[in-house]
Amino acid sequence: MAAYTLPEGFTEFDMFTFGSALLVGGMLGFFLNAISIVSFLTVKEMRNPSNFFVFNLAVADICLNVNGLTAAYSSYLRYWPFGQDGCAFHGFQGMIAVLASISFMAAIAWDRYHQYCTRQKLFWSTTLTMSGIIWILSIFWAAVPLMGWGVYDFEPMRTCCTLDYTRGDRDYVTFMLTLVLVYLMFPAVTMLSCYDSIYKHFKKIHHHRFNTSLPLRVMLMCWGPYVLMCIYACFEDVTVVSPKLRMVLPVVAKTNPIFNALLYSFGNEFYRGGVWHFLTGQKIVDPDIKSK
Repeated sequence: MAAYTLPEGFTEFDMFTFGSALLVGGMLGFFLNAISIVSFLTVKEMRNPSNFFVFNLAVADICLNVNGLTAAYSSYLRYWPFGQDGCAFHGFQGMIAVLASISFMAAIAWDRYHQYCTRQKLFWSTTLTMSGIIWILSIFWAAVPLMGWGVYDFEPMRTCCTLDYTRGDRDYVTFMLTLVLVYLMFPAVTMLSCYDSIYKHFKKIHHHRFNTSLPLRVMLMCWGPYVLMCIYACFEDVTVVSPKLRMVLPVVAKTNPIFNALLYSFGNEFYRGGVWHFLTGQKIVDPDIKSK
């Protein structure tokens, strides 16, 4: 390990600490989302259009967990062993996972609105079409930096890769602001409006089935600080910010899959019964929303 120079601003202890944080977060998220995925695939009663959105969210999140585990591995090595092409692919794969995850959170909010408020039935054709569009658009936008609009490069610790926010050039600024509008503002507004309507419905019937403010709060708590740093980099020199702080923010963002699994799989009244059935073999009757 002595043959490799530590990145500026980091000590051996820092590399170990960040690597351990990525490892623990990645392993926990991987385990929880794997249970969610396998439950959907093995429990026949779970396989319906609404739960398919949750299944896709778990797939996107487990991909982000794999991305984080790769970063943990290279952090323990103290260097990136996969070359520049591997760095570009790592950034590309992580970007797909992030964009798909946020999109499916918005899709679930939209579906929950119809489940509780309009009582409109979701058909497989609608779910499959929306899911296909989400994945295709996520792959397209993640591939754009590979074609020259933005660049994937190393994060400060040089053991993981993402969109290079240190350049601050016109390509980065236009691409980042477009992503923020399409993949943060639009999903956030969708989630806010849907969950606000659900909250009003729960208040009207005097029966709150879940905390309607948590999904959006969790998403903004995890991704908000990192996105703010990326927006700051559009207008100011972000390299003046401590390298350690610039590493803390993406590590925090990568904890989102853990919370998503707890909220959307284990905390979803239409999904957790199937998870329980998978884990214990005991069947749970689905809740009847029409009786309220």
